[in-house]
Amino acid sequence: MPKKAKKQQQSGGTPATVALTAAGVPFTVHAYDHDPSHPSYGEEAAEAMGVTPDRVFKTLVADVDGTLTVAVVPVAGSLDLKALATAVSGKRAAMADPTLAERTTGYVRGGISPLGQRKKLPTVLDASASAHPTICVSAGRRGLEVELSPTDLARLTDATLAPVARA
Repeated sequence: MPKKAKKQQQSGGTPATVALTAAGVPFTVHAYDHDPSHPSYGEEAAEAMGVTPDRVFKTLVADVDGTLTVAVVPVAGSLDLKALATAVSGKRAAMADPTLAERTTGYVRGGISPLGQRKKLPTVLDASASAHPTICVSAGRRGLEVELSPTDLARLTDATLAPVARA
C-alpha cells in the first residue's frame, strides 16, 4: 500500500520553498515519509503523492563542457546527455560528480531542487513539462516535493525548454 503524501499549504522552509514564497509563486508542498530502501527517489514520490510519474520530475546535475548544468526530467525516464549538451550549445555532457553536485547546489542527492540552489546553474527543463498544468519537483530534501506550474519553474530558474528526456 503506497504511503500517502500530506498536502501542505505552508512552505517547509527549504531554500526552494523560501525562493518560491519570495517570488510570490503559487505552490503546494507535499511531504511524505521517505523510505531509504526504495530504489528510486522519484518513483517513491509519485507513489506517495498518488500522481503519475510523468508529472514528477527529477533534478540531475551534469557537466557540459566543464560547466555544471541542471536537467529537470520526468522520473519515469532518463536524461539524454547528448540532447542536454545540444540544448545549451555544448558538445559533450556527462553526469557530474555527486559530491560536487551536492556542494554546488547546497542540497543532498535525492533532494536536489532546481530552485533555491546555492549557486544558480544553467537549467534545462524537459519539454514534456509543458503538457501539464502543474508538475512536482524536489522541494530541497528527501520526502518533500513542491508542485507548481512548469511555466513558473522555467521562469524562476531561467530554464531552457528542450526535449532532453528519453523514455
